[in-house]
Order: sequence, then structure tokens, then C-alpha cells
Amino acid sequence: MPRHIAIVEDEPLIRANYVEALARLGYEVRGYGSRAEAESAFAQRPPELVIIDIGLGDEPDGGFELCRNLRAKSATLPIIFLTARDSDFDVISGLRLGADDYLAKDVSLHQLAARISALFRRMEALRKPVAADNIIAHGPLKIESERMRVTWNGVDVPLTVTEFWMVHTLVRFPGHVKNRDQLMRDAQVVVDDATITSHIKRIRKKFIAVDPAFDAIDTVHGAGYRWKP
Repeated sequence: MPRHIAIVEDEPLIRANYVEALARLGYEVRGYGSRAEAESAFAQRPPELVIIDIGLGDEPDGGFELCRNLRAKSATLPIIFLTARDSDFDVISGLRLGADDYLAKDVSLHQLAARISALFRRMEALRKPVAADNIIAHGPLKIESERMRVTWNGVDVPLTVTEFWMVHTLVRFPGHVKNRDQLMRDAQVVVDDATITSHIKRIRKKFIAVDPAFDAIDTVHGAGYRWKP
């Protein structure tokens, strides 16, 4: 049975393009143009993963509202924001509402497909017991690799898939400086320096929200970033 993906996007041409592209990858894909249309359809048949734009028709923040409603019904449904709005404020708002990842609309289909498949893998892993060899522990930090779960002093840190792999790369080699290319390769993204910087900034903010004294990530100017040994 192919996985069932829903795309909620108010621009008909963009919606049709994504539906067609993901269907070619073997998914069963349904497109919806508004929050009301999507919620009505989901009440009949919940999807297995949802891709949402923030602005939906006459609702500038309709996608946020939809995400909030979906997350209230299911703690594990994978939710991806795919939007032209990529300010720090919008990204952090989306993630606080429970989205699993947040991608700009100029993302390649290859990267979107990688994110989707990573989230489905995480769903499968959440159903299995945690294997000891999939856990990395470093001081107050614990990483469950298969589940893409990060905790600090036992408290969950809500990282996107991209942020998870960046932290994973840094923590596997504490004290080693990881440059932009290494972080991009491990997170399966192709972005500029400023975007890597903003990812690291968001990662720090999320750890600081859990522990105001957090300072485990060093910026090594001109070289990259490292996790303090």
C-alpha cells in the first residue's frame, strides 16, 4: 500500500505540480486548496503525512491553525511546512506548533523527498524499542538516532529533521570543527552560509529554551562549528 500524503496549498498550479511529482515517487497524494477543505477530508480519512503552506486563501496564517489542529489530534503525524515565508519568526512559530520540518519553496524535489522518507523512517522507528547502539550520550545530551529524538537533561528538544542531523554530526565528534559543507552533507541540504548560520541559531534557541545555561555549541569563526568536548 503506498503511503498517503496530503498537500495543503492554495495556489492550484503549485499544488498540482507537487501532487504529480510526489505521485511519480510512488506516494498516493491528495491536494487541498484551503484549511476547511483539508480538515473536512481528513475527518473522513486521515493522511499519513501532511505538507502545508502557511498562507491559505483568505487566511494569512491558516497553515499554522491547521498544524495546531492536526497536532492536537495526533502527536506523531508527520507535518512539513513548505512555504515562501522563511523568517526566523515564522519558522520558530511553525515548529512550536509541532511541525516536524520547515522548508522554503525553492527546495529541490530531491530534498523534499529525502525529508518525507526520513519522517516515515522516524515513524517506523518510534514503534520499535530503542536499541542501545542507536543511542549517543554526551553529558546531559542524549540522541536516539533511529527515532531522531534529542533530549537535554531528560527534556525533549523539538528539532526539525535538518537540525537533528546537524546536531548529530557535531555530537558524534565533540571538539572537532565541522564546516558548512560537512553539515550540509549530513543534513542532506544545499544552502548558503547565512542559512546554516540561521539553523545553528535556531538550534541554540531550542536548547536554551530547555536550559538557559546551554552553551555547548561553539562558533569557530571562518571555520565552522563544534560541540564542546
